Amino acid sequence: MTDLRTPPVSDGDLFSQRARQYAQEKPLQRIHILEAGCGWGTGLDLGDREHHVTGVDIDSPDLRAATSARSDLDAWHLGDLRTVPLPPRAFDIVHASFLIERVPHAELVLDRFVAALKPGGLLLVRLRDRNTAFGFLDRTVPNWLHVAGRTGLPPAIYDRVASRSGMQWYCVMRGLVIAEEYTSRQAIKALGAGTGLAELLCRLVSVLGRGRLPADHSEVTLVIRKPENRFARVI
Repeated sequence: MTDLRTPPVSDGDLFSQRARQYAQEKPLQRIHILEAGCGWGTGLDLGDREHHVTGVDIDSPDLRAATSARSDLDAWHLGDLRTVPLPPRAFDIVHASFLIERVPHAELVLDRFVAALKPGGLLLVRLRDRNTAFGFLDRTVPNWLHVAGRTGLPPAIYDRVASRSGMQWYCVMRGLVIAEEYTSRQAIKALGAGTGLAELLCRLVSVLGRGRLPADHSEVTLVIRKPENRFARVI
């Protein structure tokens, strides 16, 4: 497992690079991608490689408008992510950027994504870490000063699995392999742009919490692979 402070390229480029590398391993196949959280952010760049993209997200007016405006989706479904149609072993890549922390029952939703992933497929996840000083502030600041609104990120719920340690635990329990893992400070920088206030608040929370809530990052990025062997489950 790679554990670095920041990825070697921007997160979007990192995920697109890993998706293209995966596609090179399957030269004769159309690549099926599940864009989980399609109402937020952008999709993967596979270049001229033939692929089919299905989007899913929770249903809200803003997310529906953003999803409808996307030209890269071949199909999409909005609604309860516990029940939206996800055929088993149908997707080569599941791309979930800033989704896990903003949905209820996140562990169950992740289970559905993993079940929909082909053996050997990639799960590309980026989320805000609830177990950081930033995550604490994002969960406790009143709505009219909400961190997410100031950074442009969707509002977060932060189920237990929505953290670096939570995802590590989840992958161990499901027999998934974390191939790469990085942390970043994008939300901290965006919130305190030009003032340094966000960093000061995060450091204050970290000190008051005696280091239990680190202030050195706000997001975690993971490249996860589902084992080829369907019996490869870590107990």
